[in-house]
Order: sequence, then C-alpha cells, then structure tokens
Amino acid sequence: MKQERKNYDPTFQTKAVELSNERSNISELAREFSIKITLLYKWRKEYEAFGEGIFPGKENLK
Repeated sequence: MKQERKNYDPTFQTKAVELSNERSNISELAREFSIKITLLYKWRKEYEAFGEGIFPGKENLK
C-alpha cells in the first residue's frame, strides 16, 4: 500500500524553523508539532542556506 506524502503549509514550516532556533530542546518541539526531528533539521538547513521564501508551497520551485 502506497503511503501518501504530507504537504506542510509554508507558514507552518517557517514558524517551526524560527521556534527551533529560539529553543534549546528541538526534539520536544518536533513532538509538539507532530513532525519528525530529521524533517525539522532539514527545514532548518534549507532555511539557513536560502533564507526567507524557501518554502514556496505545493508545485512551486524554490
């Protein structure tokens, strides 16, 4: 059975990254948002490399 990919809202992603930069316990934040910690680290890395507007939304290129 094929698993469907979740699409996260760009504002949600940006907020999660900003909060992860403010907090010391990132794993707790990931649990609060019900996302995998590896995904949060990936978002942080992309946000750091490309800055604002990194999460353009569905079907849009970075």
